[in-house]
Amino acid sequence: LGHILEDKRIMAEAGRWIEAVLASQREDGYFGPQANKDKHDLWPNMVMLYAMRTYYEATKDPRIIEAMTKYFRWQTTLPEEHFLPGSWQKTRAADNLDSIYWLYNRTGDGWLLDLAKVNHSRTANWTDHIASWHGVNICQCFRGPGQYYQQTRDIQHLKAAERNYETVMGIYGQFPGGMFGADENARKGYIGPRQAAETCSIVEFMHSHEILLDITGQVVWADRCEDAAFNSLPAAMPPDLKALHYLTAPNMVQLDRTSKAPLLQNKGDMLSYSPYRYRCCQHNVAFGWPYFAGHLWMATPGNGLAAAIYAASTVKAKVGDGTEVQIKETTDYPFSDQITFALSMVKPVEFPLALRIPGWCDEATIGVNGKELLLLIRPGRWVVLERTWKDGDKVILQLPMSIKVRTWAKNRNSLSVDRGPLTYSLKIGERWERYNKPDEWARYEVFPTTAWNYALIVDPEDPQKSIRVSDR
Repeated sequence: LGHILEDKRIMAEAGRWIEAVLASQREDGYFGPQANKDKHDLWPNMVMLYAMRTYYEATKDPRIIEAMTKYFRWQTTLPEEHFLPGSWQKTRAADNLDSIYWLYNRTGDGWLLDLAKVNHSRTANWTDHIASWHGVNICQCFRGPGQYYQQTRDIQHLKAAERNYETVMGIYGQFPGGMFGADENARKGYIGPRQAAETCSIVEFMHSHEILLDITGQVVWADRCEDAAFNSLPAAMPPDLKALHYLTAPNMVQLDRTSKAPLLQNKGDMLSYSPYRYRCCQHNVAFGWPYFAGHLWMATPGNGLAAAIYAASTVKAKVGDGTEVQIKETTDYPFSDQITFALSMVKPVEFPLALRIPGWCDEATIGVNGKELLLLIRPGRWVVLERTWKDGDKVILQLPMSIKVRTWAKNRNSLSVDRGPLTYSLKIGERWERYNKPDEWARYEVFPTTAWNYALIVDPEDPQKSIRVSDR
């Protein structure tokens, strides 16, 4: 984030930690606290590897490749009983696998694939069933077999990731927002819209969807990522992003410090906004939006570009014969249905430009330089524009957003209303009450000031008749 924003303070702060990690590496390749090594606990290192990778992608510092190579060499020397022996590291070892593959894609060292096989064999078994019903574990680990598919090309591994997703969502995700009820663990019988997801879960679910989008190219994973990003993550933090709460649910009308157990599994304050509580989420939440931004654009076969997730952005890349192109994406999506791409380059160049058509969009249109293209455009697919592009070309993607109603049969036939990627909620008056010292970052409870217990009268067959959309 610091490098994208060219913020020297953030870069310096992040760099200090990277330097400390590199300085901690032993001759045998291990880095980090000795206590973790003595306990054979690789989980903290898995988290740090993501930070190191991100730093490398921003700086191309060769020391990261060298350090990760030495570290994974060290992993190959571990006795089997000391490699991923249990707890978080065994359940979440797909994170280790992700970094092994990341390094392999940059070095081509074959021994890394041997390590990947051992890593998979020592990971909790997400291939055959849900290996843990802890909410964050599910969000972080359901994808593991799909990652291993990259090496085995066994379609059953890819299907296992989808099966894990469908199993969890089919029981505990029977409400809008792109998440599922696991206010620590997913618990039998606790499936209503007041069941919540950890802030950790939201960003980890988004990241898993992004990884599976990378691997499969399937539009549905981008749709699922946007669902959680647009409809759940914003509610997890106040507008200034300087605090968060532990749990977010679709139906949550009051955020106070009173314990809600056993409706919510844990006792104590789970809902007020605080910069100091909920330590796991405080650390995890930071990668949610940067990783989301990092997946807006992707490479395609044929040295092209794909607009995978939509947001106002600018991308520079070498395409086609190696010519550098800049594409500026202008949009108010997800509030607007129009997305404009303005292309700049020093000379004409031929390359494919792929545009994602979300699964919810039935009547998308595409125009180039003011002329609508006559194309077969289907929801949930890509449209690939292969042509010779020139400086000043402009592409306009129109994604009409109709109002649709979903009925949640497993939750007493409850209804939710969608428009495009957004799910509507009732606007409730809010009273924010600060409960800490004025010289600290603010902690808030939030109370309703208007009625919230309404029933929704809508014609599910023709919701357009019941709901009027107004732009502001």
